[in-house]
Amino acid sequence: MRVVLQRVRRASVTIDGRVTGAVGPGYCLLVGFEHDDTDREVDWMADKIAGLRLFADEAGKMNRSLDEVGGEILVVSQFTLYGDVQRGRRPSFIRAARPDVAIPLYEQFVQALRTRGITVATGEFGAMMDVEIHNDGPVTLVLERSP
Repeated sequence: MRVVLQRVRRASVTIDGRVTGAVGPGYCLLVGFEHDDTDREVDWMADKIAGLRLFADEAGKMNRSLDEVGGEILVVSQFTLYGDVQRGRRPSFIRAARPDVAIPLYEQFVQALRTRGITVATGEFGAMMDVEIHNDGPVTLVLERSP
């Protein structure tokens, strides 16, 4: 499981001119799954993200969590995070989970974040989406967990 986390002032997803998800301050997560990912990776990632301290405290240090600042999360599925461009000019997506594996993991991940008390908005799995991200900082992290 791979996540590109961006701290945002706001973020949104639009599909066919319709906003399907939007958040204020918080995180935008671009999320991809491998074919052998399981609920263990999903739970680990949800715990890690819920507990990260990436917001400034009174001293300007990254010391406050999403919960402490009342932040929200926008989750966007992105199988291209597993694109391999080592050979040739066109990416190979052989490591990316097929939809029959990825969709349940994606839904489980969204639910795992919500059960941790986080407000979560989403895009639509597999859709062509316009994602608008207003980075805060910018702060961007790549989190990865393999089985």
